[in-house]
Amino acid sequence: MAGGGGRGEGEVGGEVGGVGLTYRPVRTDELAVCTEIWRTSINDYIGRLGQRPIATTEAPLLRLYAHIQSTDPERFIVAVRRAADDQERVVGFVSACVRERLWFLSMLFVSPEVQGRGVGRALLARVMPARVAEAARTSMATTTDSAQPISNSLYATYGMVPKVPLLNLIGRPERPEAFDPLPSGVTPVPFEEIAAGGAAGAGGPDGGGGAAGAGHRDLAEIVDALDRQALGVAHPIDHRFLRSESRRGWLYRGPDGAALGYGYAGEAGRVGPVATTDAALVVPILGHLMSEVVPRGAFALWLPGTADRAVTAALHAGFRLDSFPLLLCWDRPFADFSRYLPISPGLL
Repeated sequence: MAGGGGRGEGEVGGEVGGVGLTYRPVRTDELAVCTEIWRTSINDYIGRLGQRPIATTEAPLLRLYAHIQSTDPERFIVAVRRAADDQERVVGFVSACVRERLWFLSMLFVSPEVQGRGVGRALLARVMPARVAEAARTSMATTTDSAQPISNSLYATYGMVPKVPLLNLIGRPERPEAFDPLPSGVTPVPFEEIAAGGAAGAGGPDGGGGAAGAGHRDLAEIVDALDRQALGVAHPIDHRFLRSESRRGWLYRGPDGAALGYGYAGEAGRVGPVATTDAALVVPILGHLMSEVVPRGAFALWLPGTADRAVTAALHAGFRLDSFPLLLCWDRPFADFSRYLPISPGLL
């Protein structure tokens, strides 16, 4: 997985904010340290639960961190302790991103040796919506681990209460017939084909190309409209990130040429995001995506519990549920997670 929001950061008692710590924006050369904190803090608590340590997956996580730092540098903050040799050592970090009216807490992790001192709470306070007016018009959301009640309590004090489980299913479709075929008249069109049919210089879901067969409508506008219908906000900057991660995208058109949804899949096995106008299309779109891409290993699906037909289809196809469910949390409704499957727990 690319990372989960708010795991390993719970704070109870202790010294508020951590004695001898300073807080500042992360430097690019510290992102690798943040991935190590992510790994050690997760392994610290899952080890106490009798779970096996997580595999080392720092490379994709490092790219995710670099993306969030590039889009929201003022919301990627580290807690730093000065060592005896006068060198700074990062002991915790938080990252959040804003996409239109959505504030999303992507990551909040603290090294085990400084947990229980209020470091997580101090980090969180530095990235929360700053003004009352801003907070009033913003939905706040995050993804947490169901095995972390202290973290869940912390976020709930800000109104971000667990609402929907987020399930990680791993495998390959050994019984692909479990995924319904695309309905008659629904046509998948690769993003690159749409871009090539538009104006010169078309570049994908965020670029300036027209969509053939849709009055040369810009593909970015089509994808943004689908995102706003299902996720509640558009996030074209994250679509650029997906392209850099070599995830291929398809647009799904109805018999009249109208855009009914889109989906991504890549050879690394990551599937998503998927956005549709109709929840009934999620299962056949997943089936199509996994028929078009051959992963280097297994596919990894992040499925909200409200996309229950997709969960059932994946299990019937031979996928297995991996580890504890995560929890999607928010303070006010903003998305329809029966019609939207996220990029990852760390980036909706």
